[in-house]
Amino acid sequence: MASATDSSGTAGTTVDRVAGLVRAEILSGVLAPDTPLREEAAAEQFGVSRHTVRAAFQRLVSERLAVAEAYRGVRVASFDRAHVIALQQYRAALEVEAVRITGERHGDAWPDGVLAPARATLDALDRLAVADAGGGIDWLEVERLHAEFHHAVVAASMSPRIIEAHAALGSELLLFLLHVRPHYTLDTLIEEHRALLDELPTRGGDAVREHLEHSTRLLTGA
Repeated sequence: MASATDSSGTAGTTVDRVAGLVRAEILSGVLAPDTPLREEAAAEQFGVSRHTVRAAFQRLVSERLAVAEAYRGVRVASFDRAHVIALQQYRAALEVEAVRITGERHGDAWPDGVLAPARATLDALDRLAVADAGGGIDWLEVERLHAEFHHAVVAASMSPRIIEAHAALGSELLLFLLHVRPHYTLDTLIEEHRALLDELPTRGGDAVREHLEHSTRLLTGA
């Protein structure tokens, strides 16, 4: 793990920093699912108090990146079949409804500006593909943009509560994307999401549902 100290900033800022360092290692795959997160070892590694580490771990638990269990302590969340299905069902409830609302407002001819933010994330992915044509793709940035694409689709609904609920998926959605990564090349990821974007005005929620079901099958083998 990288290091952090209590020598600067407030206690809250130190908790943010420790949580951020551990979060990055979970989302990059450095810390594998079910890896124990030990307070004493982390406190020594980061040069902070166990109280600070405990608060940082609690934050990761609240983001569903870690799990706290009696007598087992805290460990990195596993992304098993039940977890995948539950998350995808929740995403479908939010994303399908968001697209339905957008379609209700615009019919099957959505103005260009409605999907412009989502299209911009795909353009950014295109630029990554060109920049990394020789190898060394920045998959963390890919995952961030992938999540941003889905947030943008939901935001087009202009439904505050749905947007808020989807944004709260945050790190958990990035963890999902880490696990789905081996099933895609960057080119196929971009192609699939451009196809989804093209279908949204005419097929609406059905296109979103099929998109999510496809990634669920990739991870569950169903």
